[in-house]
Amino acid sequence: MDILHSMTVFVAVVEQASLVRAAESLGTSGAAVSRQVAALEDHLGVRLLHRTTRRLSVTDAGQDYFNRAKQILSDVAEAEAAAGESAASPAGILRISAPLSYGINRLSRWLPQFMAEHPRLRLDLDLTDRHVDLATDGIDVAVRIATRPARTNVIARRIAPVRRVLCAAPDYLARKGMPATPADLAGHDTLSYSYSAMGDQWSFRNALGAIAEIRLRPQVLCSNGDMLCELASRGAGIINEPDFMVASHIETGCLTPILTDWHSESFNVYALYLSRKFLSAKVRVFIDYLQKMESATGPA
Repeated sequence: MDILHSMTVFVAVVEQASLVRAAESLGTSGAAVSRQVAALEDHLGVRLLHRTTRRLSVTDAGQDYFNRAKQILSDVAEAEAAAGESAASPAGILRISAPLSYGINRLSRWLPQFMAEHPRLRLDLDLTDRHVDLATDGIDVAVRIATRPARTNVIARRIAPVRRVLCAAPDYLARKGMPATPADLAGHDTLSYSYSAMGDQWSFRNALGAIAEIRLRPQVLCSNGDMLCELASRGAGIINEPDFMVASHIETGCLTPILTDWHSESFNVYALYLSRKFLSAKVRVFIDYLQKMESATGPA
């Protein structure tokens, strides 16, 4: 038995004081309404209505049930309306996980406008390069940068491509010389990101499809890309970092791109979330905004 439907039928009967008029208001037949009320009485084990050929009246138990049922139906309608309002106007806490460097270089610039557009949202940011479990850690959406999404039980939406840029400080290149080929990197000081999928082997491809793979012994391993950018800009060595991290250093002349005819495998920015079917409004608007900002920014 659909108890909410039965409540709806019974409330209509009492309010209309007629099985026939209740049936008309519900768009069904009087016989169907009568059967529904009888089934509800059997379910509850109590008589709700007195029926005669001339009139219909409510029993004491029926009146009490009517009052409670009407309140319950009102509460259900209110809950559905609130859920619909939330879907249309995102509100509450949005918990975001993102890599530290991406948060500093991208999100810190973009989130003020996002918050202005959605004033009913509050943000809880977890900036970390470690793997997070969205369900266990209570994360609504995770931003991750990878060549391809990991095979997990979460949904991964591709947001934008990210290029790696090989670069070094002008004074370093003046001291050590400008590499002419990827093989020349073996004789240079290199600075590597600890969590890089490349490890100690850097791979490159040129426009002709030629591939070069160089195994290196980095002078520095570091778990933070911004630290590597700072070290490189001060002449410590060569880095191969995402474009959004090195762009400002290149613009100011602190870093110079090298081997520009050769490219490492590119990354992608992904937004990870738990459910495709019930994507909440707050997650949807954040992902859409992220994609809009990445598209407007473009490659560094």
